[in-house]
Amino acid sequence: MKYVILLGDGMSDWPVAELGGKTPLQAAHTPNMDYIARQGKTGRAYTVPEGMPVGSDVAALTILGYDPRTLYTGRSPLEAASMGIQLRQADVAFRCNLVVFGRSGGPPTMADFSGGHISTEEARELIAALNAELGSEEFHFYAGVSYRHCLVWRDGRLGMHLTPPHDITGRTVVEFLPHGEGAEVLRGLMEASQPILQEHPVNRARQQRGEPAISSIWLWGAGKRPQIPSFREKFGLSGAVISAVDLHKGLAIYAGLDPISVPGATGWLDTNYAGKVEYALKALHTKDFVFLHVEAPDEAGHQGDLRHKLTALEDFDAKVVGPMLEGLHKRFAAFRVLLLPDHPTPLALKTHVREPVPIALYGTDVEADAGQTFDESVRERGSLDIQRGTELMPLLVQRATFDVRR
Repeated sequence: MKYVILLGDGMSDWPVAELGGKTPLQAAHTPNMDYIARQGKTGRAYTVPEGMPVGSDVAALTILGYDPRTLYTGRSPLEAASMGIQLRQADVAFRCNLVVFGRSGGPPTMADFSGGHISTEEARELIAALNAELGSEEFHFYAGVSYRHCLVWRDGRLGMHLTPPHDITGRTVVEFLPHGEGAEVLRGLMEASQPILQEHPVNRARQQRGEPAISSIWLWGAGKRPQIPSFREKFGLSGAVISAVDLHKGLAIYAGLDPISVPGATGWLDTNYAGKVEYALKALHTKDFVFLHVEAPDEAGHQGDLRHKLTALEDFDAKVVGPMLEGLHKRFAAFRVLLLPDHPTPLALKTHVREPVPIALYGTDVEADAGQTFDESVRERGSLDIQRGTELMPLLVQRATFDVRR
């Protein structure tokens, strides 16, 4: 038996007036996800426990069967593992975004948390310059993918209040700067980064091309090295994770799963969808389980961009879900697929909300229920009611010990 999770980050949403009161999932053309809903079981799942940060880090831990209430230490330590950073016990890792501020005469606003989806090559030059100017025995900057990077504070502090930049798109940044004990150090680094970035040749070239110049770094997602049991210990299965973002690849490393890097995987609409499917199907010939993640719907949600979100959903359906189903049917006699987002990212809010997500389970020994289309409606119509998201993996691998019917 082969097991697959197909995760479209932030797919779920709220009704949109421009779509006649439909959600993007309801309006988008998604025949392959609808097929899974018709032929399988559908329902809802809570992927973020009460009181936990509503983010992809907490949700991904939960979906993979790990309780974030006991294992979660912060987002950046997971990403650091993917970057090959060996954190010592006292080190604190921070996510380091390259961001664009809006400046229209008033206080700066968060114009783009993704740095205009800056290329990884450009970003590496900027991070290298920042490390040369601001790095020390105490602080070190590490380059990641596109706008997503890491700062390690040796023997650093925790406990200050940090705000994800994607939560404040279009808002004045000054009220969301780090605050609390030790936060003045982070604010100092953020301020010191700005003249370095402003004068850098990469930024000048971007401006000449009509692209947004990177204004600053933004530090958030702090945490220390986590202790996560291996996936094989929990489920007796081998597996792999395919994602463009360091968060999921780092979680894979801690869980003893194979973090597979796909050439051309960007985390945006231009990602290598076909390559992700190809690598996933290839991995399943030697492994029991694959977690395939696509970031683009969430990015579009954070930008509040309806057109991009619809494109992201339809691309996920046509270029990932459809080819994966075709490949699974051709290559494997028995398989199961779990389809879901990790959390909703409503366009109206441009950030995550803690609400149940629609889910669909399809494959060997799965009987169909009332689902007709894969969208938010199955949360009420379907037969699956997963109150604790850690039960999703047992459900997928047929080890559920709970009654899933309402």
